[in-house]
Amino acid sequence: MTELEVLQYVWYILLGFLLAGYACLDGFDLGVGIIHPFQRGDDERRTAMNAIGPLWDGNEVWLVTFGGALFATFPIAYSTAFQGFYIPFLILLTCLIFRSVSLEFRSKRPSLVWRYTWDMIFFLSSLGATFLYGVAVGNMVHGLRLDAEGHITDRLWNLLHPYCLVVGGLAVATFAMHGSIFLYMRTDASQRERTYGHIWSCIGFFLIFFYMATVFTLYFIPSSTRNFVHFPWAWIIVIGTIFAIANIPRSIFHHRPFQAFLSSCATICGLVALFGIALFPNLVTSSISPEYSLTIHNASSAVKTLRVCLIIAIIGMPFVITYTACIYWVFRGKVQMGHFSY
Repeated sequence: MTELEVLQYVWYILLGFLLAGYACLDGFDLGVGIIHPFQRGDDERRTAMNAIGPLWDGNEVWLVTFGGALFATFPIAYSTAFQGFYIPFLILLTCLIFRSVSLEFRSKRPSLVWRYTWDMIFFLSSLGATFLYGVAVGNMVHGLRLDAEGHITDRLWNLLHPYCLVVGGLAVATFAMHGSIFLYMRTDASQRERTYGHIWSCIGFFLIFFYMATVFTLYFIPSSTRNFVHFPWAWIIVIGTIFAIANIPRSIFHHRPFQAFLSSCATICGLVALFGIALFPNLVTSSISPEYSLTIHNASSAVKTLRVCLIIAIIGMPFVITYTACIYWVFRGKVQMGHFSY
């Protein structure tokens, strides 16, 4: 194996790590946005926003890092994906912008109409961003009409394949469950009890979409299991993910929210890992011909670029992880409402 191949494999794994980190961290605050309308009254909705207020922007550092790493290490795949998902990415960016604006603007005026409007924007932008993430993942696995020249010829409506819609639903259900567990962990008294009920509903929806996504994957994309033949160790991830899923309702039943949250994180990491295994070695799969697919081998940067990027990552990632750990340590514990709260 050449140095170039080793670096390509390493960066594929590192990109998976960054994606999993983003999904675990930003996943819960997107989930809080999804279940936001189900909070009772102005005080509970403010509390929900304050639970994620000091954390959400730091969580999105992982998305920025993932995008920058993908651009530097696999620029052809990066440009092709943006060309194929141009309109969905614009919609996604709009959702992320309005989501952050709603957090800052929502409590600036006491008007009920003002606050209700921003509540709905917060909910819809969180729901829309999460659903688009799932649809994008579904399309990457299902395949796009990628021709020999590297152009994606799918129309916008072609991206809404039933399989991709199910994966989008799975993303929404997963993040809603993740967010409800986080909110249960960070709130007190009556809101905590109502959130306890929301968790069970979210777990039910998650299990439905998880089952549907599994069946749809095996039916529409039988090739997704090919790597389990070449990498039998991947079954460990499957078994681990199932155990993590099973431990979520068990932990909630025994009122152990932190353990449930860790299991939810493990579930998300497992799903991201299974997505990476099903996709490998492709980055953008062509539904026209496998020869047109962009892989880690034909879409990567030169060996020197990959080497320099790896050195930068080795130096920079500890700062990202340390920053994240410090933020979570400073804002640990139950939500405290104050004069400068959201």
